[in-house]
Amino acid sequence: MGYYTRQQNRRRSEATEQEALIVWCGWQQAKHPELKLLYHVPNGGSRNTLEAANLKRQGVKAGVPDLCLPVPMNGFHGLYIEMKYGRNKTTETQEEWLEELAAQGYCAAVCYGAEEAERLISSYLRFPGYPKISREEPWEKPKVYRAKGAGGAASEEK
Repeated sequence: MGYYTRQQNRRRSEATEQEALIVWCGWQQAKHPELKLLYHVPNGGSRNTLEAANLKRQGVKAGVPDLCLPVPMNGFHGLYIEMKYGRNKTTETQEEWLEELAAQGYCAAVCYGAEEAERLISSYLRFPGYPKISREEPWEKPKVYRAKGAGGAASEEK
């Protein structure tokens, strides 16, 4: 069985959705070079006890969103995306991170699948034909966390 056949037969998961999003970003880089700055924060996954302890000492923190696009846009300092798929839900620690990032002026969102993340990134970067997203304008889907006023607690938009 060839590589592409194996890829097609893989069971869809958060990981495969994130891989599809990264491939999509690669296709979009010619017109939107800022996408080359999108990166994954490898906090998840199983590790042995020694490696986990080393990473914790080096600053790895639970709950940090999966993807970061450090491009200021639309009144935000950058974009953080927590990827989910299927029935997966955010943990309390992930919710806290998303709320704190929003309070610091970042666009922070939970996206269920690659297509939802593609739409969010397209809107965030103001691709033609996509609705604009900004700190002032409401955004319905995906769930985007927003800060309330200056120095207020973060809230979530659904």
